[in-house]
Parts: sequence; structure tokens; C-alpha cells
Amino acid sequence: MPHTTVPDGGCVDARVYSAPDHPVESYLSTCCHGGAKMAVLAYSLGKREINQYFCIKNAKLLSLAAVILLTVFHTASRYYGGGDTCEWLLSSGRFLGENVWQPYGCMMHKYKSIEAKTCLAEKRVAFIGDSRIRQLFYSYIQIIDPTQRENGRKHENIPFEDRSSSVNVDFLWYAEVNNSLKERLMSWTEVKDPSVKPDVVIIGAATWSIKLRSGSSEALQQYRANLTAISLPLEQLAEDGEVYWVLQDPVHEEILSVNRKMITNEQLELYNEAALGTLNSNKKNAKTRVRFLGASRQAAMETIAQSADGLHLPENTRNVGAMILMNAVCNKVLRPIDGSCCQSLPAPNLLQKLTGCVFLGSALVFLVLHALGHNRYWKSRPTPPDVESGEEKKPATAAPPLSHKAPFQAMCKMGLIMAYFYLCDRADIFMKEQKFYTHTTFFIPLIYMFVLGIFYSENSKETKLLNREQTDEWKGWMQLVILIYHISGASAFIPVYMHVRVLVAAYLFQTGYGHFSFFWLKGDFGLYRVCQVLFRLNFLVIVLCLVMDRPYQFYYFVPLVTFWFVIIYATMAMWPQILQKKANGSGMWHIGILVKLLGLLLFICFFAYSQGLFENIFSVWPVSKLFELNGSIHEWWFRWKLDRFAIIHGMLFAFVYLVLQKFQVLSEGKGEPLFSTRISNILLLISVVSFMTYSIWASSCKNKTECNEMHPYISGLQILAFILIRNIPGYARSLYSSFFAWFGKISLELFICQYHIWLAADTKGILVLIPGNPSLNIILSTFIFVCVAHEISLITNDLAQVAIPKDGGTLLKRLLVAGVFTLGLLLMSKSAEGNQGEGH
Repeated sequence: MPHTTVPDGGCVDARVYSAPDHPVESYLSTCCHGGAKMAVLAYSLGKREINQYFCIKNAKLLSLAAVILLTVFHTASRYYGGGDTCEWLLSSGRFLGENVWQPYGCMMHKYKSIEAKTCLAEKRVAFIGDSRIRQLFYSYIQIIDPTQRENGRKHENIPFEDRSSSVNVDFLWYAEVNNSLKERLMSWTEVKDPSVKPDVVIIGAATWSIKLRSGSSEALQQYRANLTAISLPLEQLAEDGEVYWVLQDPVHEEILSVNRKMITNEQLELYNEAALGTLNSNKKNAKTRVRFLGASRQAAMETIAQSADGLHLPENTRNVGAMILMNAVCNKVLRPIDGSCCQSLPAPNLLQKLTGCVFLGSALVFLVLHALGHNRYWKSRPTPPDVESGEEKKPATAAPPLSHKAPFQAMCKMGLIMAYFYLCDRADIFMKEQKFYTHTTFFIPLIYMFVLGIFYSENSKETKLLNREQTDEWKGWMQLVILIYHISGASAFIPVYMHVRVLVAAYLFQTGYGHFSFFWLKGDFGLYRVCQVLFRLNFLVIVLCLVMDRPYQFYYFVPLVTFWFVIIYATMAMWPQILQKKANGSGMWHIGILVKLLGLLLFICFFAYSQGLFENIFSVWPVSKLFELNGSIHEWWFRWKLDRFAIIHGMLFAFVYLVLQKFQVLSEGKGEPLFSTRISNILLLISVVSFMTYSIWASSCKNKTECNEMHPYISGLQILAFILIRNIPGYARSLYSSFFAWFGKISLELFICQYHIWLAADTKGILVLIPGNPSLNIILSTFIFVCVAHEISLITNDLAQVAIPKDGGTLLKRLLVAGVFTLGLLLMSKSAEGNQGEGH
């Protein structure tokens, strides 16, 4: 993986790696014989064979081909095979676990009482049918009012009204499709008062017809004739409202009572076929058609064995049917993010259209320049500096200057990538499914990931504590764990949630550690450095805000890291500027930097215990545009407060480490323990005990709120424990995983890109490229996602060289232009919000 690429993304010859580069290889080749040597040779040759044929350049070409083919396939299947997500919701799906229903290709929202009341306010819903429809009726009204229970009333009408929202839901007892039912439907079509006519009709019946006539063929013919008689009034009701015909659920024939033995699954299928063939026979406009609810029937096939009497469904199955109906009726009204079924996506707004024009214009300029012969391009694309942690390493050779065509080519590529983002999460092209957590879906991929990480372990070039390769490795495995955590929905499991919270704190710890180290050692407080960091942190997120129509705070990690970078910069740059060179001359300056850190700590504590002041400051326009989410500052307050001490922990650790390093207190040679043997063993024991204690505590947490209150005070101890375990043994510092380090170099892009092209519905669901095969879908979507993240990191690096010039005067002019442009965007956004408010 990482060592198979060169800067321009090309492949390398496997012969370059003919010498043993793996520590295990090197050791065994000198001390072992026979079988061990053969195993090492097989391991080495196998890895080099992979390296020879698989590289990032070829991977990106494959991912591009896959995207094109999948886009064509899904577009064609939607056009020719029917892409109505309402039909998917109503017709098919599968159980995830025991109680969670997953419709085919779309996401079903779990409605709460307040949402159901809002959707159905001042509406009438009518359930018409037999006892099984009555069951569905009770499950439906329990969503509206969870206190409702079946009251034992049978063979009669049952009204329900919620006065607070003026919702009326009635159950009407019509056990058979007959003239009485026809007259009821006709009365609604002829009535002039719209308040009497139901807005939604859920209807179905067949079991009594089979039971009373012993399943005779004549009864089926009569049933078909009666359906023909009611089809017209049903279609007339569908013109102004919604009509759902409930297909007959299966029965458990073995436990049916004697007087119900004639209700067989074979008979029920015949009656379902009669309904499907008779209703909508006029083939009118799709909007006036009766919709068939068949998904609950499919769910019942898996659970009917749990039925108490063989006829009526278990509670969890009829709850599925009720929730499907609620989604079918309400998704298009409330438009929940995690309810993609029965919901059309909004058209692009003005900013999205303007952003598309910018990308299109860049593509046209690129084509013109290419046609005019401006073909000079840089020979290599340097790896982007690590701006998250502040660790930057100058390339061995200066990168050649970019041609005039280069930035337009980069923008053209970015435009194509953004088109893929838009198709994945803002267009009705690809499918989406909801997450479902099990221990298997989280821990099995985790094991695979760490096995791969060990497979690609290498000798480190440096043996200093937290060297560049080690920090890349650290960010890499943490990011992969977080990705698995997100796609598996593991936040539902509190112990995993709390351990991942520590990983997020560790990212911020590295930010404090890296930027403090840079300023302390180099003292570069210039505008160029600041703009480079801010551009590389924010470029992708700002583009996504425009393309995906999401606020800046939606991608919470970038605002968080950007805010703390500005705080670190202000702390270190303010008078007096204290650098290592100055501190070497007088030990008093060490006290000065500690005073600065103490001041920062007091600043953090002041805001942490003054929520009102915090919200007032960040709610002022235009600052609020950066930190509000859904019109509230609460999310920013929660994120900021949760890891408020991580940055200062990183800065303090960097200070102590660099001072100890300067005075040669640490032993950082190859193979040497960091401290004396006794101290090293004691620190390792304390660190391991700390890890175990934290895991026990996290497993005993009652709820997330309780755990989050303690998290800011104890997360730093776990981070320190990890650093000591990873760095005290000399052999541990001499190794690193190139697999994890490769991902660490693009960890920021991975974190941001997952929102729309790996996950879906703004992280609430999972993108489905390969329907019907979850494992293959995850493999393919992950492959494309990683390739896109890597390419974006290179594009960002290329554009940073153009957008942020080293010349101070030119840079100030561009900052002025960027400021005016940003102000224009904010004013446009404010105007759009005002118009929406007037519209409501």
C-alpha cells in the first residue's frame, strides 16, 4: 500500500523492494533456517506481488470506471425498472436483527409521537377491514399516542382523536368486501364537505370471505367482482388523498383453530392476486392509483410462527406495518433526513447552481488551455503536509512551478468529484439503507483492519518519541476505527462510544502537540503559514457546504480544529513570543510559557462554566454562520466543551517533552527504552492499569450524559497512557505500520468524505451501490471512497500552492478578495433565510 506509490501516484517495480524491509524478515533471515525461512520468503514474495500490481494510480482508474458503470446502471434501473422509493417501502424489505425493518433501497424513519401529530394535524385517517386491520389500527395510533392500548372491542367501529393536534383516526369494521363497503366508499366520494372525507384510507379484507364460504372458488369469483365494484370509488378517493390496500398476511396453518383451518396460505395468495389484478385496472395517472402494502406481508412470513393463534400477527410485525404506513404518508411532509423513502429531493438552490457554474467554467478554461498547447505540468505531486497536527516536513527537492493549466485541471477534477458527491447524497440515483449495530459488524472489521496493519509493519526511519511515521500511524488507525464505528452505528453501544470519544480527543491532542512544537521550535508566525494551514483544513469543507447545501458546523471536526489552531496561534504569537532559542538563554522563559498555558486554561474554564456568555458570543452574526447548526449554537457548545482540555494537554505534553529532550533526559536511540528499566516498567504498568480501569468504567456507564461529563477530565490520561506504551520500549519505537500511516496522511479527507460518499443521508444511513449484497457493497463503496479522499488531498495541496502565494502583498490582496467573497456569500445566505421565513 503506502510504499507502492511514488509522488505522482504511479506504480513502482517490485524489484525495488528486493532487500528485506520488514523487521521480521530481517531478523529471521539471519537467525532461522528451514521452515521459518520458507515462511518469511513466502510472506515477503506475497507482499511484493501485491505491491507490484496494486497501486493508488491503478486503484483510482478502477474506481473511476466503477463509478461510471454504477451510475449508468442505477440510472437505467431507475428509468426502466421503476425508481419509486414509495413502492420500495411498501413492497419489500428485510429484518435487521429481530425488530428493525429495512425497506429495499431506502431508509425508513422511526416516527415519534410529536412528529406523527405534526404530520397528521387536522387530517382524517380511516382503517377499514377485519380484525387484522384493527391490529394495524392500534399499532398506528400508538405511534401518535403511545399510551393507547387495545380495549377488547370487536366487530364494531372504533374512533380515535387527538385533540391537541386535531388528528382523527377511525377503525371501521367491514370484515368483507361487499355492497355495504361500497356504499361507505361512495358516500365519501359524493360528499361535498372535505372535512368528512378521509385524507388517508387503509383498507383490506379477505379472511372472513374464505372462512364463511369454506374457501370455495365461487367465493373467490365474488370477491373479485366486489373488488371491481369498489375500485372506482377507491381511485376517486386517491385523487384527493391516499389509499393503501393491505395485502393479506400469511397464517401459521398448524395452530389455526378448527373453524379457521380453511384459511390457508394458498387461499390467501389467490385473494392477493385478485386484488393486484383488479384494483387500478383502469390504469389512470399514477397519482390516483391505489397503493399496495405488501412489505408487512413479507415481514409476517418471517414472524408468523410467533403468532398466538396462527391468524393475528405478533406485535413487532404489525408495528412494522404501521411504521411503513407512517413513512409513506409523512416523509414527503416532514422530510426527515433519515427517511429517504417516499421523499423527493429538493432542487438545487442558487449557491449550488453558482458553484456548479464555477466548476464548469474551470473545465472550459482547462480545455481551452489544453487545446492551445499549455501542456507543461509538474513532474511530481508532493505529499500534502500534515496540517492537522502541525508537523510539516519540507520536501527533499523543491516542487517545480505549476503551469497555468494546473489549477484549472485541479478544479476540473474537483468538480467531477463533487458531482459524484451530489449524485450520492442529493440525487435520486443511488440507494440508501439504515445502519444497524451488532457486535459482529463492529468488531470483525476491526480485527481485519489490525491484521492488515500488522502485515504492513516496517522499520521506522526515526526512533524519537512521536516521530512523523508514528503520528501518521496513530491518526491512521484511529481514523479507520472511527469509520468502522460510524458505518456500524456503534454509537448505540456506550463502551464503544466512550472509547471513540477518546480517539477524537487524541486528534485534538495531536493538533495541540504538533502546532505548539512547530511554533516553539521554528517561531514562524507569518501570515503565509497561517493561511496555508487554514486553507488545507477548510477547503474541502467549504466546497461541500456550497455543493451539498450544508452549514459549516455540520462538518463539526473542521470548525473545531480550525478554532483551536487559531487559539494556539494567538497564545504563542502574543507578546511576549517565547521560543526555544530564547528559553535556552534563560530558564525564566520556561516559566513564561507555563504562565501562557495557565492563562489558556483559565480562558477555557471561564467559557466552559459560562454557557450563556459562550452562546451569546457565538450567536452574533456573522460569527453565528460558522457555528450554528439548525439555527442553534448548542451543537457547537457540546462539541467544544466535550474535548475542551485536549488541546492544552497536547501543548503541555509537547513543552515537557521538548524540554526533556533538550536536556537529554530521554534515551531515544534505536532499541533503547525511553527511561531506565525500572522507571520504564513502572510507567508501563501504570499505563496498562489505566487502560483497563477506563474500559471497566466505560462499560459501567449508565448513559452517555453521565459519561460525557467525566470525559474531558480523564481522556488525557488515556492518551498519555497510549503514548507511553507505544514509545517506552525501544523496539516499539523502531516499528510502524505503513498501512495505518498511509491512511493517516489522508485522515482529514477520510473523515469529511465519509459524510456523503460512504455513509448517506448526511451520515444517517449507508450508501448502497450494490443492492442485495451488503458485504460486496461495503467493499466497493469503501474502495471508491478511499480513492476519492486520496485524490482530494492532492488537489487541495495543488490548489494551496496557487491560492496562497508567498509574496506578502499578493497574499493580502487575495485575502481581501476572499473576505469580500465570503461576506457576499453570507449576505446571500441571510437573504435566502429571510425569504424562507416570509414564505412560512
